Amino acid sequence: MKRQYIGRRWLSVLLVAVAMSGPALAGDQQAQTAAGKPKAQAQAQAQAQTQAQGESQAGKAQDQTQGKAAEERAKIMEEAVTALAKTNSALRALDAGDTEKAMEDLALAVGKLELVTSAHPELALAPVDVQVITHDLIARPEDVKKAVEDARKLLDEGRVQEARAILKDLGSEVIVRVVNIPLATYPDAIKAVAPLIEAGKIEEAKRALVAALGTLVVVDNVIPLPLVRAERAVDEAKALAAKKDRSKEENERLAELLQVAEDQLELAQVLGYAEEKALEPLEETVEQIAKKTASGGTEESLFDKLKKGFEELRAKL
Repeated sequence: MKRQYIGRRWLSVLLVAVAMSGPALAGDQQAQTAAGKPKAQAQAQAQAQTQAQGESQAGKAQDQTQGKAAEERAKIMEEAVTALAKTNSALRALDAGDTEKAMEDLALAVGKLELVTSAHPELALAPVDVQVITHDLIARPEDVKKAVEDARKLLDEGRVQEARAILKDLGSEVIVRVVNIPLATYPDAIKAVAPLIEAGKIEEAKRALVAALGTLVVVDNVIPLPLVRAERAVDEAKALAAKKDRSKEENERLAELLQVAEDQLELAQVLGYAEEKALEPLEETVEQIAKKTASGGTEESLFDKLKKGFEELRAKL
């Protein structure tokens, strides 16, 4: 099983947005005379309209790109799921002594996978199932540190199962679990079963099918919730800090959000989602923002620095 860390905004598909230019500006004569307005003002309005049209078309282009990508992923998954279902059906048919049905199912399974590989030769894994699993830990960093210390002592004493009982709950994450068919090996493994069936080696054929099913690849994409919460708190804090005449309540809320961000970054570190050296610059920037916004500052440049820091962290995980 592969386990890889991703983010929340952290889990995303990169899309290419095609910006389409809007129609040409209206003729100069029309711009000069429209509603008797000066030429410069009319041109500014025309430019604004053109920009809005261009942005609208770009948005539609992005939506279309996203829609096509989603359709393509759904099609790949549908073919892969059918191939897996037919593999299981062939195994059941062999158990029932129906070799003809088993051969038909295997032919369909191979055909589905060949459709995927011919259309997407670059694809190594074809997804057949997606699950979302959430483990949420509401705890202070010091509580986690104490639990880790207790587990270490138990391990030193050889009390592995007691330590395991403590460590199993030390996670705060969303797991997007994807089960995949390995396209480099699975189709060939299925093809190799047919000659065994033709030769009457039914038990050997069944073992080969079970072995093929055992090659499914499970990938866990992990979204660390403390990092998600820290970034969300920072985003909300930035919006509040941008207000120059903040009320007392808004200043209190701002300080609270920055404290949440700092606590969540520390929690991410003690839970092992990122190393201390990777999180330290973010924590230091949060502290700087907290000090300077306490006296009424907006600290836009520091927030921008923090945003860049989160982006760099996501790239490393």
